[in-house]
Amino acid sequence: MRSLLTLIWWLVMTPLTALWGFPWTLITGKIDAMYWAAMWVARTGVRIAGIRCKLIGLDQLPMTTNYIFMSNHVSNIDPPLLIPLLPRRVTVMVKKELYKVPILGSAMHMADFVPIDRSNREAAIGSIQEASTVVEKGLDLVVFPEGTRSPDGSLLPFKKGSFHLAMDTGVPIVPVTILGTEKLLPRGARIARPGAVSIVFHRPIDPRQFSDRDVLIAAVRESVASALPAKGGSDWDKVT
Repeated sequence: MRSLLTLIWWLVMTPLTALWGFPWTLITGKIDAMYWAAMWVARTGVRIAGIRCKLIGLDQLPMTTNYIFMSNHVSNIDPPLLIPLLPRRVTVMVKKELYKVPILGSAMHMADFVPIDRSNREAAIGSIQEASTVVEKGLDLVVFPEGTRSPDGSLLPFKKGSFHLAMDTGVPIVPVTILGTEKLLPRGARIARPGAVSIVFHRPIDPRQFSDRDVLIAAVRESVASALPAKGGSDWDKVT
């Protein structure tokens, strides 16, 4: 029943938000009002589904610079759970197929989200360059570097494109570990179960301290993995 109510909520509120948000954005040239309204819709939908979230480490992040948040990915609920919890407006690299969804595709374009085609190397490189331009405007970026959902919660290999972006721009990377969503909405499932999840924000990693991309990837991967059950708890648990 909760899943049905969540679906109804999103199906009703998404076009209603677009109904006033699109004209307002076109008139003012500013996306902020529609963006935060959409984040409220997403966050409320997650609550209706009965998903409770514990945040670890977010309050420790200095908000003196923008960040690239790199998170593991185990469930379809990860993006609408994580993104609305971030304190500033973000851009996201999303599969180009999502741009074909009515209303959603237009909204993502207006919000400076970056479409990526992983099947086309040249197009993917162009997406990285576009993301660099958006990040240099001062927006935070959310990336799921595995590129797809893990079927069992273990980390998949990280795609390299977003690490090129980090090294080119010098924007600090915040590794993020999402715990528990694979049980509430596992890959292949259509109905979300209520329950508790945790999101761990690790200490920022400065890409300018790395001359080798693969070493940077290994450092971020190790940080994300440090909070997974097989690796034990994150050191940020000790300060919360």
